[in-house]
Amino acid sequence: MKWQGRRQSSNIDDRRGQGGPRMGAGGFNPMLLGPLLKILFSKTGMILIGVFLVGSFLLGYNPLSLLSGLVGGGEQGFASDTSYAPTAEEEEMASFSATVLADTEDVWNSQLDNYREPTLVLFTGSVSSACGSASSATGPFYCPADEKLYLDLSFFQDMETKLSAGGDFAYAYVIAHEVGHHIQKIMGITDEVHSLRGQVSEKEYNQNSVKLELQADFLAGVWAHHSQQSAGMMESGDLEEALNAANAIGDDRLQKQSSGRVVPDSFTHGTSAQRMKWFKKGFETGDLRLGDTFSAPDL
Repeated sequence: MKWQGRRQSSNIDDRRGQGGPRMGAGGFNPMLLGPLLKILFSKTGMILIGVFLVGSFLLGYNPLSLLSGLVGGGEQGFASDTSYAPTAEEEEMASFSATVLADTEDVWNSQLDNYREPTLVLFTGSVSSACGSASSATGPFYCPADEKLYLDLSFFQDMETKLSAGGDFAYAYVIAHEVGHHIQKIMGITDEVHSLRGQVSEKEYNQNSVKLELQADFLAGVWAHHSQQSAGMMESGDLEEALNAANAIGDDRLQKQSSGRVVPDSFTHGTSAQRMKWFKKGFETGDLRLGDTFSAPDL
């Protein structure tokens, strides 16, 4: 895949090396010293001190931490891993991801009116989103509530070592698939499917989830079609890499690998054959009108 030297997206939120949310105390405010001492030496203050000491003994918390929060401001922030240092390979994958995202922007701005470009959040370990907190084990995901894509770059290494689905274009397919979910959000499809939760059976909801995922695969294929026509990044073997990745992450294959059995009613993303079929259909046609997985009779 010929991606080096091309434009990189500016819609990148690099949170690598950050941990989960924490409460950070600000500096001591000397203006609070007088009022604080007056409270501490009052009858109420003596009662509070007693409560703090009992709590410290019985519950194991440090009452000074509560006190520092009161006098220091307690501003919320994120804990940073000061020991974190990305490798050269990881930095290359970050540049690659920004380049692929830029290419999706070029394609979808040309295909859709008033396209809203999503933000790609790069993280390590865990991350907080408008959809909640997630770990790297969740894999790449799109949060419709904040219209952001979330990606731990270590997932690409896992694709190669654990799924035997490595390759630049396989990784590009993953990013394009999540962008496909963003397009579904713009079109109102995501909200329509999510509104069914609790209104239909779990089996029926899973079936609609499968159709949503297969449509995102189709949209990734449409991106690849138009990207190749306009930018020509694909090289020999790239299409096979994407299809191999789609095959590797099919519900049936993943279930077979993890438990040795396949439970179709629990599928949420589609079989390997379905995922390959819809990506390939998008790639071969490049026609958005042909991606209605919800009306397809053969799912």
